[in-house]
Amino acid sequence: MNHEYSKWHHPYKPAKKFDKKVAYFSMEFGIHQALKIYSGGLGFLAGSHMRSAFELKQNMIGIGMLWKYGYYDQARNEDQTLRTDFIEKSHTYLEDTGILVEVPLHDNPSVKVKAYVLKPEIFGCVPMYLLSTDIEENDHISRTITNHLYDSNELTRISQSIILGIGGAKVVEALGGADIYHLNEGHALPAFYYLRDKGVKKDQMVFTTHTPEKAGNEERDGRLLNRCGFFGRKLAEDELRKEMVNDGMISYTVSALRMAKKSNAVSKLHAVVSNDMWNGYEGISEIIPITNAQNQTFWQDEEIKAAWEKKNAKAFKSRKSELKSDLFKVVLDQTEKIFDPNVITIVWARRFAGYKRADMLLYDLQRFEKLISNTKYPVQIIWAGKPYPLDYYAIDVFNHLVNFSKNSKNLAVLIGYEMDLSKKLKMGSDIWLNTPRITREASGTSGMTAAMNGSVNVSINDGWIPEFQKNGENCFVLPALDHTLPVWEQDDKDCANLFDILENEVLPTYYDKPKKWQEIVFNGIDDVLPAFSSHRMAEQYYKELY
Repeated sequence: MNHEYSKWHHPYKPAKKFDKKVAYFSMEFGIHQALKIYSGGLGFLAGSHMRSAFELKQNMIGIGMLWKYGYYDQARNEDQTLRTDFIEKSHTYLEDTGILVEVPLHDNPSVKVKAYVLKPEIFGCVPMYLLSTDIEENDHISRTITNHLYDSNELTRISQSIILGIGGAKVVEALGGADIYHLNEGHALPAFYYLRDKGVKKDQMVFTTHTPEKAGNEERDGRLLNRCGFFGRKLAEDELRKEMVNDGMISYTVSALRMAKKSNAVSKLHAVVSNDMWNGYEGISEIIPITNAQNQTFWQDEEIKAAWEKKNAKAFKSRKSELKSDLFKVVLDQTEKIFDPNVITIVWARRFAGYKRADMLLYDLQRFEKLISNTKYPVQIIWAGKPYPLDYYAIDVFNHLVNFSKNSKNLAVLIGYEMDLSKKLKMGSDIWLNTPRITREASGTSGMTAAMNGSVNVSINDGWIPEFQKNGENCFVLPALDHTLPVWEQDDKDCANLFDILENEVLPTYYDKPKKWQEIVFNGIDDVLPAFSSHRMAEQYYKELY
């Protein structure tokens, strides 16, 4: 097939200030519920960016992967605990661009990579080129590279980076090349090595680092990567040594920071943490903050928006009640529990990772029992989120919550935490609870879209929150802790502070001072827009990074 999207093409003439051609590489994109090629925040962020780039008429394209089984489908075992299902996806709305590139991989001199395009009119984003190795021209092993997002097999993971990076860079070449190559996280690092050899200049390469988590910053043995074809060609021993850090390793983040002209962290606090984390390595680029954000058009309910614009408390309350009822239909369907729209509803929902502490309320069972049986200030609590399918600690926390909440009429654990459920939870909650260990959350964006829908953040002061929070006026923030304290001590103190805030501030305000509560809700929407809408972010990338 040869159509308009086999060359660099947009359905609009790019706006003058955004006419630089940018290719944006990401391992995952959360564009739409029906395109399940994302796992969590990194994907939601990239998806919002692609939507805003389209709405602002930016000259940008997305380069991603077409995951045959997506991340995974969340289901339940017979006792309601978590089951991970891998179900083949077919996307008939994607078009074959006719672009087929070859990538040498391990001992295979020619793995074929096909590029499919998601056209802008389908879901309202810039053109997205999604790569697949699952085609007849490849052998069985090569066909499986694009099966699973974040495959647990080390060699498959390395291959995925090479396909996204080098395969993606070759697809961009076939489209006519780009002015700027932007790596969203280090997964596509091979692109920088390949492009550097092709004569692409340093000032055309930029990088976003997302995580202060050690595990999130991939590091692999340099010689293994060299054998796999990670660098686009076999590096000589002395060339390889120049790339190595930490005793023969290649740190994806360090390499990307060194090759980029400029890099960014994803919140002001994260920029401080990142500069501190990487300052021992020579030759790395400056790391500036460009705080993550989310797309208002996609995430904000229209009627909530209208009520907020007119500051109409009655209209807001009535719409919020409808949205709660919509969410509670899901609760009833999944857990056979009937929730009440008049009761304050607390939601904890995001990627299920240990440091995010989904079960913090259960650290003090006495106070928790008191909280959930209080008749003066009744509460309803919902948890949702996807643990990594091989993160047995996180899965155990998830299952513990399932078992604990089974017989409580006001507690629910939902499965299927993807974009649709995420939207319902943000629109239908009164409180958005955020409990990461301090300094561990680079940005976190779920609270932004919750605030857009009048859900009040109750949060640790980490990630994007310090840039937003006015405690007691637009959200509620836990007192800052010394993050060098032993972990269990931090957990104890944060847990006690959380109960204090809920018992003494949040619940009395919601039930006894509805006017004050409404003010906090509207302040939250005032302050989250426009500072944390992805239009601001997409403009900032052009201005400060490109």
